[in-house]
Amino acid sequence: MRLLGAIAGDIIGSKYEFMRHAVKTKNFELFPEDAYFTDDSVLTIALADSIINDVPYTENLREYYKLYPDAGYGVKFREWCEDPTMKAYNSFGNGAAMRISPVGYAYNDIDTVLKKSEEFTIITHNHPEGIKGAQATALSIFLARNNYPKSAIKSSIEKIFGYNLDPRLDDIRPTYKFDESCQGTVPQSIIAFLESNDFEDAIRNAVSLGGDADTLACITGSIAYAYYGEIPKHMVDKVYEKLDDRIITIIEDFDKYIDAGGYNADI
Repeated sequence: MRLLGAIAGDIIGSKYEFMRHAVKTKNFELFPEDAYFTDDSVLTIALADSIINDVPYTENLREYYKLYPDAGYGVKFREWCEDPTMKAYNSFGNGAAMRISPVGYAYNDIDTVLKKSEEFTIITHNHPEGIKGAQATALSIFLARNNYPKSAIKSSIEKIFGYNLDPRLDDIRPTYKFDESCQGTVPQSIIAFLESNDFEDAIRNAVSLGGDADTLACITGSIAYAYYGEIPKHMVDKVYEKLDDRIITIIEDFDKYIDAGGYNADI
């Protein structure tokens, strides 16, 4: 269920996105009846599909956009999907980070994780901040699933990417607003993980910031699952209720792909 951390975060955050639904507390309903998976989950699954079935990600991004046309994509991404001649559009949006989690599991050394993160990101998000956001997310997952302590994850991300991960959530929360950029989302998502006690706590941390909740929680959830290695069963059951057979199949096939090849990195 390696992809379920990101997808659970996306679904839980889906109803708390935008200012009219924003919460500034960790005390909120995890799965409102109308919670749903968004483009965060769809494009994550598209990437996993590309990795395990060796399908060009450019092709799968456009294919999954057609399969799930109402998932909540950004305007420029829609234009890119609908125009096969359109090139990358210099985006530093957090879409680069929300979809990258499969890379953190699929590759077995830091250099390859960073290289593949860039390769899959520059298709659309070729701004340096977009690439950095994707790489920082994937590397956090890679380090977490290789049993690095939080202190080492924090110091590595700060050293490599220059993010400041010192602020506390209680200091960020009062003035934090909706932000669709990598630089305004990825550090906060990592901090939400670093301050957590378990998977659910990590998701509640991310949503409680009151920003781009589905993407914050998607990024945080992807790292938290890699670190904690489990999601409470009551949450897993609720997530699966929201998914269709196609997405569930890719989740399961991705696990089989990783398990068959192993991922004990030489680090």
